[in-house]
Amino acid sequence: MKNWDDHYSRKVTSKEEAILNIKSRNRVVFGHAAGEPIVLVDELVRQKDRLTNIEIVHMVPLRECQYCLPEMEQHFYHNSLFAGAGARQAIREGRADYTPVFFSEIPRLFRDNILPVDVALIQLSPPDENGYLSFGVSVDYTMQAAKSSKIVIAEVNKQMPRTYGAYIHISEVDYIVETDRPLIEIPLPKITSIEENIGRNVASLVPDRANLQLGIGGIPDAALKFLTEKKDLGIHTEMFSDGVVELYEKGVVTNKCNNLNPGKFIATFLMGTKKLYQFVDNNPNVEMHPVDYTNNLMIAGKVNNLISINSALQIDLFGQVCADTLGYQQYSGVGGQVDFVRASSISPGGKSIIALPSTNKKKTISRIVSKLSEGACVTTSRNDVHNVITEYGIANLRGKTIRQRAKALINIAHPDFRDQLKKDFDKICIS
Repeated sequence: MKNWDDHYSRKVTSKEEAILNIKSRNRVVFGHAAGEPIVLVDELVRQKDRLTNIEIVHMVPLRECQYCLPEMEQHFYHNSLFAGAGARQAIREGRADYTPVFFSEIPRLFRDNILPVDVALIQLSPPDENGYLSFGVSVDYTMQAAKSSKIVIAEVNKQMPRTYGAYIHISEVDYIVETDRPLIEIPLPKITSIEENIGRNVASLVPDRANLQLGIGGIPDAALKFLTEKKDLGIHTEMFSDGVVELYEKGVVTNKCNNLNPGKFIATFLMGTKKLYQFVDNNPNVEMHPVDYTNNLMIAGKVNNLISINSALQIDLFGQVCADTLGYQQYSGVGGQVDFVRASSISPGGKSIIALPSTNKKKTISRIVSKLSEGACVTTSRNDVHNVITEYGIANLRGKTIRQRAKALINIAHPDFRDQLKKDFDKICIS
């Protein structure tokens, strides 16, 4: 588009004027995680008194969800695609709800009008010389929400990293609110001795030239700590954080053996510290793609030696994994776990790993159980599970019978619970 800068300047407005375009009973989709356009979201909440029955849809919030507070009930209703900390109580109390969906399929909800989008609130980088704005640290479902929405309101933040791979043209944005503020940062986790032992076990299954899918937290960061002697690792993941940057700086991550995208970090969203955001800014070696690319079974499954590393809340002796509920209570969401468990399963040389501590923090409850808690939902089926890891070892369940997998899981349970697990399993088998 010629003279796009004039086009841009005509769309710049105040946050107050931009949010006035949201009407009662609209469905509003927020950008994800560190990509949340917090200036726009806060203004939406401030204008609550003129609004009723606004449906707010998004995945992981990284700050307090004021729209989920009891006093907001007549104004906002949160449809959560991943029950983050700020939404859990509202879901339990009925002011919000949870939609079960694989991360890879969220864009389809918007594209196919399963969840028609009235307004997309997104955060973008400033435009390049051709009028294209980068989605920065949050492409995931955010890009499709913008493409499917009737109205697109963008916070254009001077401090949003400009990342390669996914863009939107100024002609596709309706209103622009300019800001200059730091992104939300996630502090580096403190790694416990238990997580170190789990990380050491995880690293033992990672060969040279593997391509990794991993998340954020103590266990993934502990695994990265023990990968420093590996060679030519690559990254094809839904997200990565600071630990991956450290391995790149040490020459461990080179992406040379990423056969699908040689030399490239491939991800769909990012969250971490300022160091991470500076690393990805204008870095041609980092490509951000929509989640229906990164997590697509038929795409990720083509990546050689794909090692997926995910966690769980419970796993029963049949191998069923619960990663998103505590009994009847929604704790998180399926996210990309099943996407990558299945992709790594069909990847040439691939392996999937479910890693979890053997007990709760107080060591009073085993997380390897004879049966899942009442109300708990199965996140990953027993047919999909490959390697399960605790601080006590590795259980390879692929190709194992029911009795064999129960024995393998009991062997990596906390010693204080092994005898009871054996007794419980014997009763299950006899009955």
